[in-house]
Amino acid sequence: MSSSVIGHFRRLTRPQRHTFVAAFLGWTMDSLDFFILIFCVPAIAREFHTQPSAVLGTVFLTQAFRPVGAILFGMLADRYGRRPVLMVNIFSFSVIELACAFAPSLAVLLALRALFGLAMGGEWGVGAALAFETLPKEGRGTFSGVLQEGYAMGSILASAAFALFFHWIGWRGLFILGAAPALLVFYVQARVGESPVWLAGAKERLARQAGGGRRAGAGTWAMLLKFLPTFLFLVLLMTAFMSFSHGTQDVYPTFLTVFAKLKPATVGLIGVLYGFGSIAGGIAFGTLSEKWGRKRAIVAAALLSIPVIPLYAYGHSAITLGIGAVLMQFMVQGAWGVVPAYLTELSPAPVRATAPGLAYQLGGLVTSWNGKAQALAAERWGNYPAVLAVTVVVVALALAGLALMGREARGQDMTAV
Repeated sequence: MSSSVIGHFRRLTRPQRHTFVAAFLGWTMDSLDFFILIFCVPAIAREFHTQPSAVLGTVFLTQAFRPVGAILFGMLADRYGRRPVLMVNIFSFSVIELACAFAPSLAVLLALRALFGLAMGGEWGVGAALAFETLPKEGRGTFSGVLQEGYAMGSILASAAFALFFHWIGWRGLFILGAAPALLVFYVQARVGESPVWLAGAKERLARQAGGGRRAGAGTWAMLLKFLPTFLFLVLLMTAFMSFSHGTQDVYPTFLTVFAKLKPATVGLIGVLYGFGSIAGGIAFGTLSEKWGRKRAIVAAALLSIPVIPLYAYGHSAITLGIGAVLMQFMVQGAWGVVPAYLTELSPAPVRATAPGLAYQLGGLVTSWNGKAQALAAERWGNYPAVLAVTVVVVALALAGLALMGREARGQDMTAV
């Protein structure tokens, strides 16, 4: 499998490699900024004299505003191009992350994280559209698995920063470090070209306008109406996906700190380890989806998470909890590794920067209550392990069931405009 992965990347041209790197790093930096807060929840709660569940309200607001960002940045990217909008998007969430470091109260932090959600919501769809419209369809499952694990890499960086620097600079210092992604804008400006599919589409739209664009516009609307049932299915599917990831990740550092009584360095180390497990899972199942198909890979990863629950939620030491966390995120992100390719393959070119990202973020909106609800349930009943275990069983079965209902799209041609 490793030789197959390396082979796909070796066949990329230099411009294609730069595009992939930009999309990967954009999602990595977005994830880094998100997970810095996740690891700092107990510390923020102490400073503002409140419960962790109240601080996790920031996660709710971030996820609630992500669909708005998906629509805003996606529509801009469909109209003005993927590359310039990606640059604006990265700069926006970096500046907001910096502002969070100076929040004087929880209320201000809540408002800033809502704005962060707006910026975070646009990055995934725009970056995925730019990548998959530029990369060849051969090996698309592998590219998808690696690209999605930018999210896991961001988690690893946040975990490492928490383990190494939290003791010295606190949560506010970590948010200042989280502003570093703004530097990525210079790389995109210097090395990354525009999507060839978008450029071809822009040229065709100009030709249609010159020759009578109303009929072409009517055809576009007809195509979008035909796509609507698929879009609604994608929203349901992403609701299950979001529940799978956020339900196993958002309260886990708090569980390790508050319930398992582990020190910040240990919590950070476990976070780094399960981040690498996530990357391995995404690449493995993304590559397997090239042979098995997207649906089968998703179902297999989702169902294999259930036997991991005893180690993940009920381990009696840092070692067993760490092993459980690594195995759990291998399966969770294994399923997620298929998502970028699957959503872009199912979406028509004129809305490819908007539709996948919007479906992705609407799923996050539906499940935006998840982290706060888990924390409230655990605080009320004093049983974090049971809350985590029930969450995994319910969402894994729901995800597997929904995936079986979808249609296969492996190898879909995305050059048509």
